[in-house]
Amino acid sequence: MSDEAVTAEADAPRELAGTVAIVGFPNVGKSTLINRLTESRAAVVHETPGVTRDRKELLCEWNGIWFRLIDTGGVDEVEGGPFGQKIADQARAAIDEADLVLFVVDARAGITPGDEELATILRAAKRPVIVLANKIDDPRRDPEAAVFHRLGLGDPWPISGLHGHGTGDLLDEIVQRLPGTGEITIGADAIRVAILGRPNVGKSSLLNRIVGRERVIVSEIPGTTRDAIDTVLQRGDTTFVLVDTAGLRRKRKQRQGIEYYSELRALQAADRADVALVLFDASEGIVEQDLAVADIARKAGCSTLAVLSKWDATELDIVEAQGHLARRLRQRPPVIAVSAKTGRGIERLLDKVEQLFAKHNGRITTGELNRALDELKEARPGPQGDRGRRLKLMYGTQVETRPPRFRIFVNAPSLVTRDYGYWVENELRKRFELEGVPVSIDFVKSE
Repeated sequence: MSDEAVTAEADAPRELAGTVAIVGFPNVGKSTLINRLTESRAAVVHETPGVTRDRKELLCEWNGIWFRLIDTGGVDEVEGGPFGQKIADQARAAIDEADLVLFVVDARAGITPGDEELATILRAAKRPVIVLANKIDDPRRDPEAAVFHRLGLGDPWPISGLHGHGTGDLLDEIVQRLPGTGEITIGADAIRVAILGRPNVGKSSLLNRIVGRERVIVSEIPGTTRDAIDTVLQRGDTTFVLVDTAGLRRKRKQRQGIEYYSELRALQAADRADVALVLFDASEGIVEQDLAVADIARKAGCSTLAVLSKWDATELDIVEAQGHLARRLRQRPPVIAVSAKTGRGIERLLDKVEQLFAKHNGRITTGELNRALDELKEARPGPQGDRGRRLKLMYGTQVETRPPRFRIFVNAPSLVTRDYGYWVENELRKRFELEGVPVSIDFVKSE
């Protein structure tokens, strides 16, 4: 199964047998096990303890049975750094949601004080638990798992997330224990929304305000979010899949280790989104790095909504900001001001996302398009070649949606200049109210 198959939860409705949470002390191999069970690279893996902070939901399939898998941060409230308590809270929330908990321990390290503390939490939660003695790479070492009987959570399972030892039997046990509740995953009509921006512009705060609860960890420390976190929001008849992402920096090629993979996840989130909310810190004004992030969204094929965040802390002129972005950004995105602190503009923001998605997924009839092309031919003659031959727009049709793509037939594609192509794109955007929508045009020779 590819990364896309795992993370593209909205691609096709599926009935889920239940929810499984993976918990454990930092650096016991939870993310490696997640990647093994989902046959993907969906979880960031690094030798630094505590890479996973927020809980991340993925889909897993075994013998035709699908279930939800929740990856969590390592639970270490004492030595977990500035996020220790919040990571522990996220893990507890995952346990409360789960039908089954996989408690991962490090067989090489034996029982640690942290394992005993987490075992106490799990016993109190009264959830079914499977203790996984991880990092047993050789089946001859399976008896070493017996020491974890002391945790009082049943027979431990010797496994190796890295090499796959015991994971097939584990999956058999998981699907057997799940209730088969018949939960349906999000369908293809859901609007996927990526929240993009440079570090510390308020992405996680905005997400929490939208969903009305602390679904992800929020901090003023730049770089808090390391992964792309999906959150489903139902609003009336509309389903949104909101994806909070790591902050995008200007010189991404110089990023290394965890930061590199975190930003890669953000770029992948943009690739699978329909709409990108590109956040600008209104208290700091619009900077070049913001424009670079907006261009990432355009290249990923996202319709873009420019969001001036932290509006409660600024007097920035929204009309002036709109004009500046229209001049600098090819998609000419609509602009909205919001405040995650006060809630100002949040409902209007979701209205704008729905409107933008309707254009992103909409279709312009061939008749409407060709009437517009006739008007363009009258408004501006096509470029002229060296021998006096002039470009003519013959006719056109829309060939794709989500985002829209047009095929315009011309007498001589070689005469299409960059300037003229951009002019046609901008005129179609203006005539069909496609501001913020990536418009692709293929100029092909008419037969």
